[in-house]
Amino acid sequence: MRSSNIGGQAVLEGVMMKNKDAYAVAVRKPDGEIEIKTDTHNSIVGKWKALTKIPFVRGVFNFVDSLVLGMKTINWSAGFFEEEEEKAALTAEETEKQKKRDDLMMAATMVVSFALAIGIFMVLPYFLSDFLKKWVPSYTIRLIVEGIVRIAIFVGYVAGISMMDDIRRLYCYHGAEHKCINCIEHGLPLTVENVRKSSKEHKRCGTSFMLFVMIVGIVLLFFVRVKTVWMRVAVRIALLPVIAGISYELIKWAGNSDNPIVCILSKPGLWLQGLTTKEPDDSMIEVGIASVEAVFDWKAYLRENFGYQDADKTVVKSINGFAEGAGGTK
Repeated sequence: MRSSNIGGQAVLEGVMMKNKDAYAVAVRKPDGEIEIKTDTHNSIVGKWKALTKIPFVRGVFNFVDSLVLGMKTINWSAGFFEEEEEKAALTAEETEKQKKRDDLMMAATMVVSFALAIGIFMVLPYFLSDFLKKWVPSYTIRLIVEGIVRIAIFVGYVAGISMMDDIRRLYCYHGAEHKCINCIEHGLPLTVENVRKSSKEHKRCGTSFMLFVMIVGIVLLFFVRVKTVWMRVAVRIALLPVIAGISYELIKWAGNSDNPIVCILSKPGLWLQGLTTKEPDDSMIEVGIASVEAVFDWKAYLRENFGYQDADKTVVKSINGFAEGAGGTK
């Protein structure tokens, strides 16, 4: 596998793809047509963009940037499915006010969501494991229990929301996103047929990133120890930027390597993606393809990396065997 360095996420009835600073969102509208929006995303660090290039530092800013862009594109896609009365024509002044309200709501939603995530996935597992102090005096063993509880809560949450119809459709578009990227990264032309037979799991997925965050967090806590309860809570929160930075480097390394050890370390994340990705139908794959083509020249990528020939829409014979392996989990 040869990394294209493009990534994305599922949105409501669509897919967002990002290539460097450019991104595209493709959405299947209620009338069946595909609407595409392209734009550039400016990092939160502004003129200090060099921070997004420094190893172990860049992970924090890239993670926040992903959250901001994700919320922005989801809100845009949601606009196609509002009630008709909410779509009445607005004046320029009303439109500007609405945009400010939407931005404020998005910021508030992100802050609340982040706080809830910290409470549920970082703090709660500690207190649950701390209840065992009477029967399990070893703090080291309780740390291991805490890690198991944290992962169990996360897996339970992901599995629980996957039972909702809307979330299942979102997971299908998540699968379409992965399958499109896997298709071109394994040397296949980006067609519905080729995407359909490509894998819906990918080593650079945010699901795998979250699993790395949980595992790295527990490993670090073996080395950073304090005695009081509230200091332990504070340490878990304070270490989040460090954990995110390390996890980002791990996921980036995994996504650019076919080393057998790296593949083994990536397996748990790929298995977990069995919950967060579902097989898309052809109409969803078409949306994913439209999103990729709006922001990434996949033909040039295949020509450079695989000797792709535009004339006969084939991959050169020397890499046919490699390309045909795109259907399985990496």
